[in-house]
Amino acid sequence: MAIKSKQTRFRAYQLGNAGSSFSYFNGDTFTLIEARYNDVNKESIEQELSLCKVKGISNIHITSWDMDHCSPSQLEELLEEFSPNKIEYPGYEPHTDSGKESLKIIRAYEKKGKEAKKSRKIVSVTPEYISSLNEAENYGYRDTLHHPRSIDKESSNNNSTVKHFRSGSFNVLSLGDVECNNIASGLRRQRTINEETDVMILAHHGASNGFTTSAFIKTVRPTVAIASADYANQFKHPKQEIRDLLHKHKVKLFTTKTGDIVIFSTGNHTGHYRLVNLKAGSSEVSSQCDFYARKSSFLKNNIDTIRAKLNRGNRGPRR
Repeated sequence: MAIKSKQTRFRAYQLGNAGSSFSYFNGDTFTLIEARYNDVNKESIEQELSLCKVKGISNIHITSWDMDHCSPSQLEELLEEFSPNKIEYPGYEPHTDSGKESLKIIRAYEKKGKEAKKSRKIVSVTPEYISSLNEAENYGYRDTLHHPRSIDKESSNNNSTVKHFRSGSFNVLSLGDVECNNIASGLRRQRTINEETDVMILAHHGASNGFTTSAFIKTVRPTVAIASADYANQFKHPKQEIRDLLHKHKVKLFTTKTGDIVIFSTGNHTGHYRLVNLKAGSSEVSSQCDFYARKSSFLKNNIDTIRAKLNRGNRGPRR
């Protein structure tokens, strides 16, 4: 495996209310993470599409049926405006009216596509679907799905979709609202996660719920942690315990409280990337940092070193 030149962009958007909205562009495909689209993030998403030089959103990846991740009216607007070719949605049955309405909208969109003979991939991320995937390849450029491995009937949060966006020059780990330590233990045993995570979206907006532990952070070793928590959020995420934990392990924390967070590859797009924290409602920069992608650091080694590492085997599904 060689280092590839991949123009890559990630953005965490302000929403003006409780919820999450992110995007990931790997040089070819623009993925919107969560089905949120309102007056606050709409202009920023349009700006990202322009910067990525793409016409629209190709994929929508939804981690949870909760309203702060998937709004039925906003989902419908996204589908009407962008007609994405792919939707990945939670594989558990929604228990809220908004979740049920969102699922109905997706199924209607799928049906409409079939009737029009349009090529659309609509994926329900169930444990069966996860099990059907092949094993992940270390230091590859393919996104991987890791959870749910089973359905938790007691907690819908633990049925959130976990995806590792690895198809660009830097990698982003999306964790949804998972809150179980057993899930965390399983994920940190995945080599692609603990050796290739650059940016980690904090589970459940940075809640202190048993998932984000010292053991998890120490093993996964993300370079940057992102919390979707706007300035006036009522839950005061991320929690102080999580802040302290990240500081202890020298993980840089950024939140959407003061503005959008934009991360983009620089130079020849083979590993160097820059994080810019914008001021709310503007393109003015509040702060910025430069980093180097972990998989690119390894791929700079000679072929014998890379082969020895890859021959150690791996666990985990892949896309």
